[in-house]
Amino acid sequence: MRELRYKIAGVLEAICEWGGTRREIVFLAIGGVSLVISLFNLVDLPFDAAWAAIILCGVPIILEAIVGLITVFDIKADVLVSLALIASVATGEDFAAGEVAFIMQLGALLEDLTVAKARAGIERLVQLTPQTARRIKGGSEEIIPAQEVRVGDILRVLPGESIPVDGVIIAGETSVDQAVMTGESLPVDKAAGDEVSSGTVNRFGSFDMRATRVGEDSSIQRMIRLVQSADAGKAKIVGLADRWATWIVVIALSAAAITWAVTGEIIRAVTILVVFCPCALVLATPTAIMAAIGNATKHGFLVREGDALERLAGVKNVCFDKTGTLTRGEMRVYAVKSFLPGLDDEGLYSLAGGAESRSEHPLGRAVLECCKECELDIPPCSDFTMLPGRGVSAVVGGRSVLAGRAELLSDNNIKLPESITQAAGKYAEEGCTTIYVAVEGTAAGFIALADTLRDDAAAMVRGVKAAGVIPILLTGDHPGAANTIAASVGIESVHAECLPQDKIRFVDEYSAQGGVCMIGDGINDAPALKRADTGIAMGGIGSDIAIDAADIALVNDDIAELPHLLRLSRRMMATIKLNIAFSMCLNFLAIGLAIPGLLGPVIGALVHNAGSVLVIINSSLLLGWKSKN
Repeated sequence: MRELRYKIAGVLEAICEWGGTRREIVFLAIGGVSLVISLFNLVDLPFDAAWAAIILCGVPIILEAIVGLITVFDIKADVLVSLALIASVATGEDFAAGEVAFIMQLGALLEDLTVAKARAGIERLVQLTPQTARRIKGGSEEIIPAQEVRVGDILRVLPGESIPVDGVIIAGETSVDQAVMTGESLPVDKAAGDEVSSGTVNRFGSFDMRATRVGEDSSIQRMIRLVQSADAGKAKIVGLADRWATWIVVIALSAAAITWAVTGEIIRAVTILVVFCPCALVLATPTAIMAAIGNATKHGFLVREGDALERLAGVKNVCFDKTGTLTRGEMRVYAVKSFLPGLDDEGLYSLAGGAESRSEHPLGRAVLECCKECELDIPPCSDFTMLPGRGVSAVVGGRSVLAGRAELLSDNNIKLPESITQAAGKYAEEGCTTIYVAVEGTAAGFIALADTLRDDAAAMVRGVKAAGVIPILLTGDHPGAANTIAASVGIESVHAECLPQDKIRFVDEYSAQGGVCMIGDGINDAPALKRADTGIAMGGIGSDIAIDAADIALVNDDIAELPHLLRLSRRMMATIKLNIAFSMCLNFLAIGLAIPGLLGPVIGALVHNAGSVLVIINSSLLLGWKSKN
């Protein structure tokens, strides 16, 4: 018997879902025209034109109600609507039936449009998984599928290739782009004994490595699982009409039955069912959400999840990624210090720019671009050599120049004076990256580079605080850079050196304290964006995977608008609550007039319809709403 019920429900469900949104739009258009024809009797037909609305808009509602009752005895708002439709038709009130069906389908369409999802982040992340590996066996090199790599295998990774599995470098030096794991845009220098992760990219220099974690245990596969499971705990908000449906049905049926029993007039009972249909209640939430989404769009936010703003209204904490979110993700020269007699800071800068003129390293390109912006003379470069994991060597303007890490100078038997290391250390404490420069075999000074803070970051954080939300910094960067940026913008809570799983852990902790919003741009932020109550991705510089995982995308990366979005979400919830209170009061008032016969089905439907229109008008005010602060 149970199997038969589920088969019947499956057939009915397939009928309900036929055509999807396009079908609903077409049916609503035809139903609306038919109601106008019926109301003003525009066309002489052998039947009431409202029947088109009853069939096209009402039948799907009845079928959905039957499906819910047959499968899980789920009493939703459509059960009461179905009873009102059937009762109205049975008593000849065709226009009232068609009007109720039309309003309910309109609300359902608006709700469908607000909860539409478009996610492909997991598929994009899977595409990052390396497909092949170079295995060294018996002194020869062979290319094998990455899934065939076993723990202990010796692999070779060439420049530009993705690292196939987790492992430890046993020979060679290189720089690895770890943005997929840490979010930091600068490659990290690696040498023998250092660990490397699958999915990260080898930028400069080849190396041999021993596999330590393969297959499902590798970092990239753990990342994929995090993204797949991250939103398991994100609560989905159920429509209030459906949440209260059981009580609404009980009250409406009881009132209708008692009225019929006392007065003996079934028309009054039908009127009660019609006026008690939760049309305005169904429209209360989706209309406000759609209007708020329109407002958010004008301020640069693309809302991808229908209930994202509803969840955002309840957050108490906002977690920010650093690189690309609070900062621009672009390294700039922060300071230049020369300690070589006869060579001033500008001269050191020019020599370093010349040495880096052929470099492909992000730091080298940053030095060169800043030199050009300062309109410095850049001497010609010759005998250029790039040393992976160390720096560059070149002859610039006839002088030999080394620029790179301290180890580069040490390798060339050049001693760094304590005065230089102490001065560079002060900048390192502020989060700067240091390039040491040697000229003609003598340590000459250093160049400090730092990520650039967004101009409006500090004002935005003040606006977030003014909105009653606590800002928090979650970053994969080291503590020095994290604390410097946090102090610059006014953030007190800082968590540095966070991997994706760490960000999820902190998001869970802050979510338990009252709801959390996560804002980021990198692939490593995707799990946290998906796990947070609301995830906001930087749409301009953000990775496709982060954008797909988020509920909201900031199209133009203008974070100054974030306080407006927070206040807009709360204004939207206030509008929704007002709509619901109004619709419920209207329903009870209409029922009070229907019981003594002061309202008939048609007039009751019109009054009810007027309530729905007022709800829509109130919601539309959100379109032009502006935050005062």
